[in-house]
Amino acid sequence: MKIFRYGAKGSEKAGVILNEKKYDVSEGNFNITAISLRILQIWKRLQAYIIEKGDKLKEIADDERIGTPLEAPSKILCVGLNFDDHVKETKLQQASEPIVFMKSVSAFNGPFDGITLPKFSVKSDWETEFAIVIGKKASYVTEEEALDHVFGYVLHNDVTEREFQIERGGTWDKGKGCDTFAPIGPFIATKDEITDIDNLRIWLKLNGEIMQDGNTSDFIYRVPKLISYLSHFMSLLPGDIISTGSPAGSGMGKSPQRFLKDGDVIEYGIDGLGSAKQVISAYQGL
Repeated sequence: MKIFRYGAKGSEKAGVILNEKKYDVSEGNFNITAISLRILQIWKRLQAYIIEKGDKLKEIADDERIGTPLEAPSKILCVGLNFDDHVKETKLQQASEPIVFMKSVSAFNGPFDGITLPKFSVKSDWETEFAIVIGKKASYVTEEEALDHVFGYVLHNDVTEREFQIERGGTWDKGKGCDTFAPIGPFIATKDEITDIDNLRIWLKLNGEIMQDGNTSDFIYRVPKLISYLSHFMSLLPGDIISTGSPAGSGMGKSPQRFLKDGDVIEYGIDGLGSAKQVISAYQGL
């Protein structure tokens, strides 16, 4: 099942995609993608609701705004340098264990809502990523148990200000957590929708020109390993997002380097997770 939210910011309604058509399920009072210890139980109730309603479900117009497919999670965890080709192009140092950082929840953004460059930004960059949505609490789980804790998968763009990340000292977080820098969606595909998470094309275009064209088959650390690893440092809660890293093709890896500027348009996608598009805007103040 593909689950999304639509409507004006702050008052989104729940929807599902069935046979490539979008349908409203808000009458069933489903807040399926919010932080909830009952997320998997709500999913089962939604499935029953769809069967009950059948062809009476209301179709959603194509011009409706698509919001984030879940309410703000408790945390957005990201894995850095999880593709060898991206390690090489960035000239950053790979570690002996997964590199982990967090994006602030205030960076959380809709898939078509646009990206605002932060004040004084000179090196804002793109990174298309396959992300995991946790379905039930995971703490000290094994790799064999890991996928039992997954609700589904979602498209993420780990937008990054490289100067803030690399040249300003300290950790990566301040280059990763700027407002609008975590566009998520357009929908969550429940885990039964994706038959092989280790063979999905990842791509991104900048102003129509292909920049990234990779595949999850090239992961250094695969999904079960990442879930298990992270669960040994913190509890993963329902609705939490884990972003798994980006393939080569980022702006900092180009020669000469190429970064986002006002008016640019990025479009990107992953097999089975749809595509998203953002117009880049300069900072205008509050």
